[in-house]
Amino acid sequence: MKNVEIVCRLTVYDDPAELNTSDRQLMEEAKLSMHDAYAPYSNFKVGAAVLLGNGKIIRGNNQENAAYPVGMCAERVAIFAAGANYPGIPVVAIAISAQSVHFHVDKPVSPCGACRQAIAEYEHRFNGSIRMIMAGETGKVFVSDSISNLLPYQFTADDLNTK
Repeated sequence: MKNVEIVCRLTVYDDPAELNTSDRQLMEEAKLSMHDAYAPYSNFKVGAAVLLGNGKIIRGNNQENAAYPVGMCAERVAIFAAGANYPGIPVVAIAISAQSVHFHVDKPVSPCGACRQAIAEYEHRFNGSIRMIMAGETGKVFVSDSISNLLPYQFTADDLNTK
């Protein structure tokens, strides 16, 4: 038997102003998108913005439904919109932010498991890392150079290869 330790590596910024210009602009796009979220049930609005390899930014926000399982998270709305509208162009970064009607979001929000898997698929598909910038309304900002930091033991298309 052998124990293996898996480590999550993030860069933590005390203030969004410390981010580089590109990351800061992408986060601003995510925050703008957050305001347009359709979240009448949870009142928890999430915005995402993806930066494509061609420089285009695609926004997404959570879209709720009275039948909860058929809603969609902001991250998947943005990344799927990018894939549908710009096929063949890799996603190089994604910014995520959230706000709530019921409380102040003062820490970074991270993607749910389904979103992590979807982001991992795009990393695998284009054989490149996706930079992740995560924030709340205020407070620290977490940055990861790859979804592998948040989903270290991934299920990918390679696992379906039966050769």
